[in-house]
Amino acid sequence: MPQTPRAVAPRTWTRRQALQVGAVAFGLQLPQLLHAEATARIARRASPRVRSVVVLFLSGGPSQLDMFDLKPDAPEDIRGTFKPIRTRVPGIQLCEHLPRLASQTHRCTIVRSMSHEETDHVRATFWVMTGGRIARRVVQSSSMDRNDRPHFGAVITHAQHPQEGLPPFVMVPEFVSPVGVPRPGQHAGFLGTRYDPYLINSDPNEPGYSPGAIARSADGEDLQQRRALLHSLEDIGQRASEAPLLHDFEVNRARAFDLITSPQAQKAFDLTQESRRTRERYGRHTFGQSTLVARRLVEAGVRLVQVNFVRHDNGKGGQGFDSHASPPNPPHLEWLKKELLPPTDAAFASLVEDLADRGLLEETLVVMMGEFGRTPRFNKNGGRDHWSRCYSVVLAGGGIKAGTVYGASDQQAAYPTTTPVAPEDLIATIYQLTGVDPHGWLRDLQNRPMVISEGKPVVGLLA
Repeated sequence: MPQTPRAVAPRTWTRRQALQVGAVAFGLQLPQLLHAEATARIARRASPRVRSVVVLFLSGGPSQLDMFDLKPDAPEDIRGTFKPIRTRVPGIQLCEHLPRLASQTHRCTIVRSMSHEETDHVRATFWVMTGGRIARRVVQSSSMDRNDRPHFGAVITHAQHPQEGLPPFVMVPEFVSPVGVPRPGQHAGFLGTRYDPYLINSDPNEPGYSPGAIARSADGEDLQQRRALLHSLEDIGQRASEAPLLHDFEVNRARAFDLITSPQAQKAFDLTQESRRTRERYGRHTFGQSTLVARRLVEAGVRLVQVNFVRHDNGKGGQGFDSHASPPNPPHLEWLKKELLPPTDAAFASLVEDLADRGLLEETLVVMMGEFGRTPRFNKNGGRDHWSRCYSVVLAGGGIKAGTVYGASDQQAAYPTTTPVAPEDLIATIYQLTGVDPHGWLRDLQNRPMVISEGKPVVGLLA
């Protein structure tokens, strides 16, 4: 006979135990990551032209000269040894190691005139994810702060009603954290924990992959214990430092419980639903399988998914796209050829192909970008260093002109020669496509008004 679920008595939990158990059994972050009713309305310019956005973030700084903006007539110490190849669109060339992306250029716009002034990873990452410069002093070990400007995904989900049973904003597979702490700019900042991304913090390419709290519960008793734990937190003494956390937890706990029991959410994160052939097409690596998760989430109705190319200094993913080639790291071009370009090529092309085949590309915007590019000349170690004055971004999907190049760079891909695009302009364009007025206002923690975007939508990118 089935056993009666056991209740969890609130008095048996200390504050520390409750928070620890909640983090493990439930994912204490979960209620904070859900979209609640908007308490401050964001003005809208027009109906959204896209339903969802997928950001493929190439952490470290992808080289424009070796990927999207080759200069075959430049000296070898600038052009390198990679050859340009023809693409689906006459006149557009890409690196020879991006053959599948080359077959999708008729669905893409390559922006070759991205430009800003920040060559520090932390500050540049913040700029391209929020559309504004960080106002506080930061170092390489700096992390996220509630006084910061929000990630544009948080602003979009703050403005829109989420699909029931799904988190509106998801980060896969982990935060950008090459030195061990999540870099600033990746959560909702002053908008509050309710608009933070849902973080799976698990590698979809590993046998033990789990989407976190959304994972299917082993049995009903476990869910009853989680529900009881939520109730028990009400009775825990609230210190001032914990009050905001518990307040948000209380506001969203019912919705959180609905989410972890949602078959729709469980199915969306479940890669066992995909065929072996499909998984191989995306590539059996972290970036490819994470991108496949993103496609499934978009199909289910998630508003924004960011897929981060995993990199950890002296750890998993190594230097990522930050290929200075300092020993013991391999030479820049060898690292690109073997470790970076194959997964990037497979993941991006498969995503665009699948979205097009499923009739979803017109309502989904795909953005592949990094925080900056690489120097025109190789350094003494055979690598390229940080360069932000000119770099490339690739766009595909809804609302974007297809089969074209926007902007141009000089003979060394060092500076834009036409139509420079700043990070805030790109994000203002994303806002406009998703129906958010980039010139609307938000209020920070001190109730001060702050314009949503300091940039202007790039009209030349819009279809």
